[in-house]
Amino acid sequence: MKQALLIVNPSSGGEKAKEFKELAEKKLNSFFDQVIVKETEKQGDAKQFAYEAAKQQMDSVFVMGGDGTVNEGISGLAEQEYRPKFGFFPLGTVNDLARALNISLDPEEAIQEFDINQTTDLDIGKINDSYFMNVVAIGTIPEAVNNVDVEDKTKLGKLAYFVSAAKELANTQSYSFHLNLDGKEETIESSTLLIGLTNSIGGFESLLPEAEVNDGKLHLIYIKDQSLWDTVKAVPDLLKGVDNSTNNLAYLTFSEGKIALKNEERLATNVDGDEGDSLPVHLKILSQHLLVYRGISEKE
Repeated sequence: MKQALLIVNPSSGGEKAKEFKELAEKKLNSFFDQVIVKETEKQGDAKQFAYEAAKQQMDSVFVMGGDGTVNEGISGLAEQEYRPKFGFFPLGTVNDLARALNISLDPEEAIQEFDINQTTDLDIGKINDSYFMNVVAIGTIPEAVNNVDVEDKTKLGKLAYFVSAAKELANTQSYSFHLNLDGKEETIESSTLLIGLTNSIGGFESLLPEAEVNDGKLHLIYIKDQSLWDTVKAVPDLLKGVDNSTNNLAYLTFSEGKIALKNEERLATNVDGDEGDSLPVHLKILSQHLLVYRGISEKE
């Protein structure tokens, strides 16, 4: 019997979460013999539900929620001996992975367009003992994102991150980072590092135009700044998309490495929009690790 699990975060998508849940359950029932629906009540539930589905060797696991809930679903499946196919219906603020997979950001449309035959391999990032699907951010701007109020995030969407980041710009601090990437070591000065998996970061779909969901690479951008003016000069380069190094930004790819502060201070990371482990951190790519359902037609 072909079973699927649908994990729903009822706090995502406002009052329409229940309506979307019923639509998704009906749609999935047209493809699977049995669809089991579970609702999350607290942080960690989606990860646990997905983990149990892997142990039960279900055919597919679906998540309905924001980036945090999607991250949990993926984290519950990552590195399991048997991994169900993974799908999701976005209800969040930014929905970077949905953008990268050409899944509609309108929940009803995403459900209607779902096609069981549309799949692709997906890379997963690993940071220490946790997993990420979009981005690890480190430094001044990520610290600002960690401080974004949940209420502001709900009201302003992705704009809330930029309001918070703008407030922090006046306090831009440059750090001495020690990088050991694929066996190559160097020390850099920067206020902000971004390690992305897909072309979309923070809702900007062309920030990393060369990044593919299954290219087996981690894409690192860092700002070459030691002052507020250096940071400001880098913004136009960021917004037009980064596919090579410039006077203001450095760009490189790697598959495994370690990032630390040279003076061994601690600095928190931001992982897929939520506060993560503090430096030092070990990162690696789990290449083409999950088979995921994508949008009807992939972006060129």
